[in-house]
Amino acid sequence: MSDAAPVIEVRGLTKRFGKFVAVDNVTFTILRGEIFGILGPNGSGKTTTIRMLCGLMTPNAGSATVAGADVGTQPDQVKARIGYMSQAFGLYRDLTVDENLEFYAGVYGLERGSERIAWAKRSMRLGEIGGRLAGVMSGGQKQRLALASAMMHGPQVVFLDEPTAGVDPAARRLFWEIIRERAAEGTTMIVTTHYMDEAERFDRLAFLSRGHLKAVGTPAEVKQAFGGGSLEDIFVSLQESDL
Repeated sequence: MSDAAPVIEVRGLTKRFGKFVAVDNVTFTILRGEIFGILGPNGSGKTTTIRMLCGLMTPNAGSATVAGADVGTQPDQVKARIGYMSQAFGLYRDLTVDENLEFYAGVYGLERGSERIAWAKRSMRLGEIGGRLAGVMSGGQKQRLALASAMMHGPQVVFLDEPTAGVDPAARRLFWEIIRERAAEGTTMIVTTHYMDEAERFDRLAFLSRGHLKAVGTPAEVKQAFGGGSLEDIFVSLQESDL
């Protein structure tokens, strides 16, 4: 972590859909330059929480600020200050790496040939494949290109939804190396994953179950809060309790 300044502050965040409470009075902070995990079984509320933090959904109660913008009253400012990398990637398969990067630079209002494109290719290890079509790249290459596109505008916070799903171990290791480098530069990286060995890499994490925050802290602190055992044991126990 680059410093101890909170970049996200969540206080009593609550989201209801009719009588169903998807997220119930959740409170935590995320620090600048932190790699933070939001974990939980399907239906735990993590997707709803992330959608609220991205300014895509308005909370019914409580509040959250992301990079200084309020998710409830300033959603457009939130969206301008974050990057989002989904499992679907959003790449154009019939465009090359360079063309995809040029396209996203244009979307963000950057000048053609922007230094950010050179930065993205260098930082994401894409320098040797600029002319390759996105549709024929490996899974790991596509993920690095997707992250480059999501960070083209220099966001303060980046959300990564299952970023290493479906790629080989070597590609996963490289991707985590890149995440760690971006965090060291001061970008806050918020990650969801089902790989509990990856969860050990988080600076801190939050475990959700049935809309409630069950624990937040470093991996060691979370394991202690559940009485020991591995993060995978905790995940499985929460999954079973949610059935």
